[in-house]
Amino acid sequence: MPFARLAAATTPTCHIGLGLAAVGRPGYINLGRDEDLGEDRSVETLRTRTHELLDAAYAQGVRYFDVARSYGRSEEFLADWLKDRPGLDDIVVGSKWGYTYTADWSTDAEKHEVKDHTLATYERQRAESDALLGDRLDLYQIHSVTPDSPALTDKELHAKLAEAAAQGLTVGFSTSGPAQADAIRAALTVTVDGEPLFRTVQSTYNALETSAGPALAEAHDAGLTVIVKEGMANGRLAGPHAPDVVKEIAEATGLGRDAVALAVILRQPWAGVVLSGAATTNQLASNLHAAVVDLDDDQLSRLATLVEEPHAYWERRGQLPWH
Repeated sequence: MPFARLAAATTPTCHIGLGLAAVGRPGYINLGRDEDLGEDRSVETLRTRTHELLDAAYAQGVRYFDVARSYGRSEEFLADWLKDRPGLDDIVVGSKWGYTYTADWSTDAEKHEVKDHTLATYERQRAESDALLGDRLDLYQIHSVTPDSPALTDKELHAKLAEAAAQGLTVGFSTSGPAQADAIRAALTVTVDGEPLFRTVQSTYNALETSAGPALAEAHDAGLTVIVKEGMANGRLAGPHAPDVVKEIAEATGLGRDAVALAVILRQPWAGVVLSGAATTNQLASNLHAAVVDLDDDQLSRLATLVEEPHAYWERRGQLPWH
């Protein structure tokens, strides 16, 4: 497991990773993108921004970097950065397949990504990822598995994934939607030749959406590394959009609202890596302060009042516009 590299790290931030969903393409659903990115979102501008974020993250102890085929040019940007640092052997690189980016570098495309969990898509996108990342790719995840995903039952796909695992690639999956817990538990039952197929799970978990928590604890107990995404609920828990409770606790701790939101997740004993989706180096620095936020029982109780019903949370997320 490549995540053994993270276990050997001693920096306070080694359990925080950097996801490139927000900077690998010009459009995304995170709140505040106009302020974060401005008007110039050319390929070269975002490539430069991504490299600055990667430099800052590595310098501050971050060792897991997360991309996907559907995150625009995120794999390409990361691959470029890695080529200039051939001796960097203490990081873990994860990508995902199953969505195809279709926005053609536009912020107002009718569709920004198309989902397909078939074997044909895996083979096409695996070749695309390999062409960019080669042997720097440590983890390949099925992107956004739901309980009805054919990836949970396709034996031919499972055999191909197991073949990749036998060659040294770690195989995982991510989840989304109100039935994440069901998808996680279904994936835990997938085996090839009697051995569990998946070694990692990446799920949405934050102060507003905690429904996957018990299933993630089960996955951790089963030996999977748990990666948490969307810890700030696409910006709903950060900056001016943060609920009053988060604002008050941030003021009391003297740290950012984003740091408080991420600190809630870092406290979970099953959380192996918690992703920052920072779009600026200042955001990243503030996110990384989560490692030193010390929340007391009263503050945790107050934050627990923010939890939303899963279907309501995901319905609202689905209404967020692509900026």
